[in-house]
Amino acid sequence: MDFGCHLPVFGPIATRDNVLAFARRMEALGYDSLWASDHVALPHTIRSRYPYSETGQFPLPADANFLEPLTTLALVAGVTERVRLGTTILVLPHRHPVLAAKMLATLDHLSDGRVILGAGVGWMREEIELLGAPFDGRGAWSDEAIRIMRACWATERASHHGRFFSFNEIGIAPLPVRRAIPVWIGGHTPSALKRVVALGDGWHAAFPSVEALEKGIALLREECTRQGRRFEELTLSVRAGLSIRPTPAGPDRKPLQGSPEQIVSDLRRYRDLGVHTVLFETRLRDLEDTVGIYETLARDIRPRLSA
Repeated sequence: MDFGCHLPVFGPIATRDNVLAFARRMEALGYDSLWASDHVALPHTIRSRYPYSETGQFPLPADANFLEPLTTLALVAGVTERVRLGTTILVLPHRHPVLAAKMLATLDHLSDGRVILGAGVGWMREEIELLGAPFDGRGAWSDEAIRIMRACWATERASHHGRFFSFNEIGIAPLPVRRAIPVWIGGHTPSALKRVVALGDGWHAAFPSVEALEKGIALLREECTRQGRRFEELTLSVRAGLSIRPTPAGPDRKPLQGSPEQIVSDLRRYRDLGVHTVLFETRLRDLEDTVGIYETLARDIRPRLSA
């Protein structure tokens, strides 16, 4: 099982020096991947419901630092050699797909083939409509965008004629190192799972309980059967909040929150379900505190998975 870390891309900790120091330290600790979230412009008034909070309220104010993910990953690529570089998730309707394909191909080229595209349709109507995509049609828009990006990466003469985009032969050289970039689709709805099977290389599940993850995997298997695809072709990844506590948490705790023993148990359950990558997200008080959490995870928890 691979371990990934969420970069400090939002809030007061989101500075150049902190991003660089964090990236270097995580690679030295043996983490397998580094990840960045995606928001371009935060409205001062958000009526859309945030799906990862019980209150439905987005946790950051509009004037909070929020680093653009592909720019940040390019910075990180320059000071690392081994770790994979991923988006969690890149909201496809935020960018024209040819522009996104170009930026991702360039990042992959400059990082020697280390990019993973975690991709999704997004949830914030205000931001998506601001950037020009149809919110109610964002699923179909995103499906077409994925097809366009894959075509741009695979050939020097890509063309496309579809519902939302149409263009004759173009090139976006340099192409990705392997003429492809892994696409891990986010979301848990039936439409998202269909998209995983039809267009993705994996499923990137955000903040699921172990039970919800198990149910989602079962639905994913059923969808593979419907579409005639081998389930084993898909990579399973999970993004989860990490909180290491000195004593066990109660029965209503969230996954990866509690004592080291509880966290090890959660990780073993993920592994038994076939999860390949776990992306950890921690509190972001300051760099020393955040790095300390990941040091504890690397020293006291990860080795116990192989025991």
